[in-house]
Amino acid sequence: MTAHFHQFPCRSDNYGVLVHDSATGATAAIDAPEAGAVLKALAETGWTLTDILVTHHHADHTDGIPALKAKFPKLRVVGPAAEAAKIGGVDLGVKEGDEVLVGHLEAAVLATPGHTAGHVVYWFEEAGALFAGDTLFSLGCGRVMETPMATMWDSLLKLSQLPGETQVYAGHEYTVSNAKFALSVEPDNAVLKERAGEVERLRAAGHPTLPTTLSLELAANLFLRCAVPAVQAAAGLPGGDPAEVFAVLRERKNRA
Repeated sequence: MTAHFHQFPCRSDNYGVLVHDSATGATAAIDAPEAGAVLKALAETGWTLTDILVTHHHADHTDGIPALKAKFPKLRVVGPAAEAAKIGGVDLGVKEGDEVLVGHLEAAVLATPGHTAGHVVYWFEEAGALFAGDTLFSLGCGRVMETPMATMWDSLLKLSQLPGETQVYAGHEYTVSNAKFALSVEPDNAVLKERAGEVERLRAAGHPTLPTTLSLELAANLFLRCAVPAVQAAAGLPGGDPAEVFAVLRERKNRA
């Protein structure tokens, strides 16, 4: 396989990722939280930036774009067509069902509105990697800011249908706080308890908790488990509509 991934921290709690096709030399940054961190990662790997794949318009995912475009004049910026005007500098606007090539590596564009109305994610099926932006986190999900709660639930359902072995990269290191909240809802979930302990150990050692796998998230991420009776009961909606259960839990998380 010619796909290589390099994850790196930036800003206070963001992650950036470089996606590299060794067959062609093409390299894409997933979002551009800050130019300096991306440039440092490029120097560490020896790769040359050819593309930026933007998930949504928030500044902590786009601030580095102008400086990177100045540094790499041929750089192509790909982003959600619905948010291109807010992002600025987008060369290719994409939507649900589109495909993006990074060298020979093919990514499917999936629309995942919720955190923002035009949010997209990039699924490299052959490489087995999903770049979920601020839609799906390890043991959590993004705050719902620009759509109804049910819209975010539908987006999470869409991602839950991907293969379980998919490696999930997310935009932030929020897993410790997500684990604490999840345990308050599902204290008897054995997979969650094991994951929470692993997360504490990783962070204590200065290591990232990402990427995760979709199968692990399906077993431990309560925001993917709103059809599970124990989660519904904890939300005070036994037998309830999963979308309504999600709304209750996400609002509860907002206040946590």
